[in-house]
Amino acid sequence: MRRFRRVAGGAVLLALLVSACGPGASSQSPTPTNSVAGTLVFGGPPECPQRPFCLLGLEQTYGLHFKEFKPLDVGGPITVEALANNEIQVGLLFTSDPTIKARSFVVLQDDMGLQRADNLVPIINAQLVSDQAVVATLLNSVSAKLSQDALVELNRKSTVDHMDARDIASAWLASEGLLNGANPNAGVGVRPIVVGKTNFYEQDILSELYAQILEANGFTATRQDASGSREVVFPALESGQIDVLPEYAATALEFVNGGAGQATADPATTTALLRQALTPKHLTALDPAAAADQNAIVVTQTTATQYGLTKISDLGKPAP
Repeated sequence: MRRFRRVAGGAVLLALLVSACGPGASSQSPTPTNSVAGTLVFGGPPECPQRPFCLLGLEQTYGLHFKEFKPLDVGGPITVEALANNEIQVGLLFTSDPTIKARSFVVLQDDMGLQRADNLVPIINAQLVSDQAVVATLLNSVSAKLSQDALVELNRKSTVDHMDARDIASAWLASEGLLNGANPNAGVGVRPIVVGKTNFYEQDILSELYAQILEANGFTATRQDASGSREVVFPALESGQIDVLPEYAATALEFVNGGAGQATADPATTTALLRQALTPKHLTALDPAAAADQNAIVVTQTTATQYGLTKISDLGKPAP
């Protein structure tokens, strides 16, 4: 999902990925085969083994090597059920996922700082912003209201209440007063704006928020279900097939810059670096929201108790 990029191979790129994985990445020795991690199955998206904030990062930063990796979905119900049923013992979910609390899962503390500032941020066609500055204003108004608690609640309505993304988005926009004072003539005569997304329920909601705020102001918004990873969606964004994409600052930056390790823990700094990286692609990033959605390394309460796990580095301890 969100935290992933394709590895092109070669020693140079591997070195870049090591630098992207966080403080102390290159100094970590592999965990012994009798480590806790070595006895557990890790589950996550198929791309996870090659991603600097996922399994590759856990290896590079923490020196962790698991008994087995099981490819599942992108932080979705398949991963949740596999974890709950002990088909996997460690899983990749996301910090905005309400099922973590609902299932009493334990998020292991990222004590070596693998993750970076993955605040939500719209990436948009730079020419569109230049021609229609009001588009940026409208999308930024959504980000300004999107707190962490709000994002978790939006996701809860999807994963727990099983509400449709369009209904979730319209209700939230109304409740936040974002439809008050809408100008239905602002977008009249402007070409349709294509809003894309990746394959994740949160992205369904975010793309609807963007599309509906534009439609309330007279723009024609076309939803494009660019189902797949960034490798699918970003080429469409660069080619102009998609105009707007909900993104996550740190992960988007590391995807665009080829894993150069520039992302920081500061949302403003990371977003500024992302804008610089996007400029040659004729794209730009708008304002980051307070809400962030980072990778969460999760275990069940039973597993946490059994192995004494509170932080990710605990997985490197000798197995009992």
